[in-house]
Amino acid sequence: MKALVYKGPGEKSWEDVPDPVIQQPTDIIVKIDATTICGTDLHILKGDVPAVTPGRILGHEGVGTITEIGAAVTTLKVGDQVILSCISACGKCSYCKKGVFSHCLGDEGASGIGWIFGHLIDGTQAEYVRVPYAETSVYVLPKEVTPELGCVLSDILPTGHEIGVQYGAIKAGDVVAVVGAGPVGLAAIATAGLYGPSRVISIDLDANRTEAAKKFGATDAVVSSDADWKQQVFALTDGLGVDVAIEAVGIPATWQMCLDIVRPAGHVANVGVHGKPVELALQDLWISNITMTMGLVNTNTLGTLLKMVAQNKIPAAEFISHRFALGDILEAYDVFGRAAETKALKVILTA
Repeated sequence: MKALVYKGPGEKSWEDVPDPVIQQPTDIIVKIDATTICGTDLHILKGDVPAVTPGRILGHEGVGTITEIGAAVTTLKVGDQVILSCISACGKCSYCKKGVFSHCLGDEGASGIGWIFGHLIDGTQAEYVRVPYAETSVYVLPKEVTPELGCVLSDILPTGHEIGVQYGAIKAGDVVAVVGAGPVGLAAIATAGLYGPSRVISIDLDANRTEAAKKFGATDAVVSSDADWKQQVFALTDGLGVDVAIEAVGIPATWQMCLDIVRPAGHVANVGVHGKPVELALQDLWISNITMTMGLVNTNTLGTLLKMVAQNKIPAAEFISHRFALGDILEAYDVFGRAAETKALKVILTA
């Protein structure tokens, strides 16, 4: 089969590799119908994730059709079209029993890491993929949801919802600010609306992105390159700051922006993947009664979000900006890697 293979920092190749095979009785083999590229894949290609070694097939999102099942699989069958969760869960360990699938202790990859596709085992940017722990790690795709929308549910929608919205404890009437209008920030905006906030403010350097965020449910747009951006945010509140600030970029400057605009007793929910240390001025913050949260998505709300997408309660189709054939994945990487120029959000690759 063909697959996108990581060759080391800055290097990748679309090439022939051996077909995957059943290794454990709980495995299935899936023929990929649609997949996509994540910002994490770009981090890997930069060499930011040293656990990913040369030879690894990348990708952790996708929808596919089951072609083979392991001997222990009883609730899935050949021919089922399924969403592949970006988090694999054995369903039996102590963390899985608590719903903390992101820290699954199963024996695939490394203990305590639920994100294994395209990281510790071969991933979804291929014609076929082996899926471990199948019965607790895939969702049958209903007829109302296309494979393209299923890809959006693999990672970004649960990530924005769980780590941004749920960890941020958004409640009815809250004023929410989302710093960063990339795919995950937009996912936080789109799912925040399920909880009844009075305002959702999109903040980004790119005015085009903050305006586009209104398609996902943002009520207000603030361009952070404006000298008075902070004053604009405070003017949209009662002058005390926002109830919930969601960081969806992953750099020190945007982390500090969230701390600058959150009100006393508010929440700061970090969703961004940080590659550098950030300053935490506890000598100033200890008196503020703010709550800070962070984490890796568990995808324990994927099933709920799937129902919302099926009923058009979430504008999932708006995430898809570009479409390519799976064989054109190198071109897709180029477009996605130049998102500021190409205005790429999610690029969908179909077989």
